[in-house]
Amino acid sequence: MVVGGLPVRQIAWFVPDITAAARAHHAVFGSGPYFVFEHVPLAWSEHRGVRVTHDHSSAYGQWGDVMVEFVTQHGDDPSAFRDMYPHGSARHGLHHMALWVNDLEAAIAQFAARDMPLAQLSETQTGTRYAFVDARASLGHMLELYEPTDQLTGFYAMVRDAAQGWDGRDPIRKLN
Repeated sequence: MVVGGLPVRQIAWFVPDITAAARAHHAVFGSGPYFVFEHVPLAWSEHRGVRVTHDHSSAYGQWGDVMVEFVTQHGDDPSAFRDMYPHGSARHGLHHMALWVNDLEAAIAQFAARDMPLAQLSETQTGTRYAFVDARASLGHMLELYEPTDQLTGFYAMVRDAAQGWDGRDPIRKLN
């Protein structure tokens, strides 16, 4: 699957319970194992140009050639997640597809020129920056953009490698 000439690296769903969603996806599709990262530590985050607290947790697993993420947000702070799934709503579903780009700032500008404006820009405490561009008008979901740093590609490789020859046991694993 390719969006804008870039292969889709990850498909992510916003859900109320990341562990339950990971178990359900595993039961139906055999995906996994899933690595759960609770309260992902961020250095900072901006939603539509305003600094926000962005407390979220994710479960990452492998499904064939693509990573699957189930994500939830803790609290009601504005975010790219809340743009689609307001706090207190029973709605959940597809939120974004992740793409790797060579230059994050240039990609943000290129997508904005295609009527996909920047919704959120964040940086993890380990220095990985990522952006959500709002592609709802044309694609029905957000796009997440990353530069493929060694840390990021190493994480994707770890998740992919854990799925190789996996026997289906221990589908949920906690990350510290």
